[in-house]
Amino acid sequence: MAEDPTFDPTEQTLWRPLRLLQAAMDADIARLYTEERITGLKPSFVLELLRLHARGPMTITALAESVGRTHSALSQKVAAMRAAGWVETAAGDDARSKTVTLTDRARGIVGRLAAEWRATEAAVAEIEAELPYPLTRVVADIEQLLARKSFHDRIAEKLAEDPAWE
Repeated sequence: MAEDPTFDPTEQTLWRPLRLLQAAMDADIARLYTEERITGLKPSFVLELLRLHARGPMTITALAESVGRTHSALSQKVAAMRAAGWVETAAGDDARSKTVTLTDRARGIVGRLAAEWRATEAAVAEIEAELPYPLTRVVADIEQLLARKSFHDRIAEKLAEDPAWE
């Protein structure tokens, strides 16, 4: 049976609402920064800025490991944070590494960023308390399911049943 060439599989999605929810929540955090005239700061930068403040200068590799990201992904983020004026980089101990440090601008607002982090976590805890089944529980349950059978294996099984994959 031939597939309808006008069928768009992206019209059916279970994950997109979660991504949109997270994007909307990040946009609300960014709006707080705008209201406080903190320019060029993305909510996605705050974890790394707070980590650098707490632990001091780190190589991109060490920073990536400490926040659970790949070196490549964090290298791109560091470049964006550097362009926005939040971090500086310098050659590391060897020619292949770079050390990341906070700029004076970042050090000047890191206390406010820590306050926002605490407020955000408190707001999420408040939302979770109002839910009959909190998202942290959903995540833990999904992690348990994936420990028994990986997402990769689940997708591979579905693809093995789909003639379009061959």
